[in-house]
Amino acid sequence: MAESAAGRVLVVEDEPDLARLVSDYLQNANFGVEVISDGLKAVGAVQEFSPDVLVLDIGLPGLDGFEVLRQVRTFSDCHVLMLTARDDEVDKIVGLSLGADDYVTKPFSPRELVARVQSMMRRARPLPTATLQPDGGPTVGVHEVGDLVVDEAAREVRLAGAPVMLTKTEFDLLASLAVHPNQVLSRHQLLERVWGGGWTSDEHLVDVHLARVRRKLGEDAANPNYIHTVRGIGYRMGGRP
Repeated sequence: MAESAAGRVLVVEDEPDLARLVSDYLQNANFGVEVISDGLKAVGAVQEFSPDVLVLDIGLPGLDGFEVLRQVRTFSDCHVLMLTARDDEVDKIVGLSLGADDYVTKPFSPRELVARVQSMMRRARPLPTATLQPDGGPTVGVHEVGDLVVDEAAREVRLAGAPVMLTKTEFDLLASLAVHPNQVLSRHQLLERVWGGGWTSDEHLVDVHLARVRRKLGEDAANPNYIHTVRGIGYRMGGRP
């Protein structure tokens, strides 16, 4: 894979014309791009190239995109943008539940795809180790809610001392809530903070990813210890449900 200051992208797409189009647009945006057309080869390609972003089609020969994603998530937390040929809510939910960061439905604008990849790369930057409170005082980048510890600088989460493995998106969502304990953040606010301003996807992304976070924390959504749902609004970290 060619090196590039913009980042490394692995495109897994079995339609040659579409793969070439996506690759050309990404290269023009200064990304290093590798293209794979077979699901069986995709998992090994992720291991070999360690991409920053994986653009992954669902309908692939060998292994479908869902199985590729399932295997990739056992060893990589790279950003994943899934491509689906159908505007099918089930496909979207399955992909997100397996750890995809977002989806694009065919046909799509190559410029939009590049914009989403660029947004993902901006999110890959580490969060600051400290920020300023409204009163001007610093807040340390380690946040504790009971026995849950969210370390922004190290991008680590520990529960009762044991590490919790989260994807970049899952960590960013949890950290966004942890930075503002007991404060309700709407789905729209979380979407903007994690996916970036102007993101065009629906707010259902937030629900699916936080459901994954809750499962990894062993959290019961009906009786949560950490992430509380505020019906009709959004979510809050800590405090009374």
